[in-house]
Amino acid sequence: MSILCRKDILRSDLLSDEELGLVLSTATRFEGALKAGDRLANMQGQILATLFFEPSTRTRLSFETAMLRLGGQVITVADPQTSSAAKGESLADSVRTVEGYADVIVIRHPRKGSAQEAADAVEVPVINAGDGAGQHPTQALLDVYTIQKERGSLRGLTVSLTGDLKNGRTVHSLAYLLTRFGVRLLLISPPGLEMPAEISADLRRAGAQIREDSDLAAAVRASDVVYVTRIQRERFEDPAQYERLKGSCVVDMALVRQGKPGITIMHPLPRMDEIGTEVDGYEGAAYFRQAANGVPIRMALLALVTGRE
Repeated sequence: MSILCRKDILRSDLLSDEELGLVLSTATRFEGALKAGDRLANMQGQILATLFFEPSTRTRLSFETAMLRLGGQVITVADPQTSSAAKGESLADSVRTVEGYADVIVIRHPRKGSAQEAADAVEVPVINAGDGAGQHPTQALLDVYTIQKERGSLRGLTVSLTGDLKNGRTVHSLAYLLTRFGVRLLLISPPGLEMPAEISADLRRAGAQIREDSDLAAAVRASDVVYVTRIQRERFEDPAQYERLKGSCVVDMALVRQGKPGITIMHPLPRMDEIGTEVDGYEGAAYFRQAANGVPIRMALLALVTGRE
């Protein structure tokens, strides 16, 4: 039985090295099976509930695709206004109800800590698909998987994490995983949107090489991978602050040409104006391949936490 069987996936830093390796190797195997045209039935007879109390395209659809590719079925809440949450039902009561319908729950919620609250309320495995400005562990797993595929290895790389590092749950989760591989991290953000101090402190305690700066051009010149994130309007209480900061970390082809030959450009999507569309034709623009990698990673997670792999 998998070491991840019945385990909740709530934070990237709670995964052991062995568990991380298992997810990546299982995803590689599932991706190979899909490319070979194999029909998989690991999740036959199982039901996934996707509870999305915040908007999502890639994460929700890739989880649902993953479940269907494994022969399972899906029930979903994609609009909180159509659920009992709109009537004031507590999150704990919502997930306890859904536990009676499903074998595994994936949840996205605007409140930090909500995934842990859901996991504490039920016995079935819970997977965090983003809890406010907290974490997004499955995105971090597919990001590591993508870097491994694009670069061949993570060892010895310099990776820039750019944009809204304060509110960006994708970079919070990813930074913890990259530290496991000895990656040098350049944390590039506008003033006021720096990586939370507690996360930087955690990374340094783990031995990470970190430099925090606001000079995007210098970071691009030094990096093997540039991971771009948007300035998140929905996280700002003051719209004027957002207007001041939007467009402050933009990657265009002129900037890419300053980088190392073959530099890899990533983005968790959706993008606004922080990557110019002219970059899409660049061979090292990996963000749409990155999005596709969500399917094998999430296939691996669903099969492993339910004991079906």
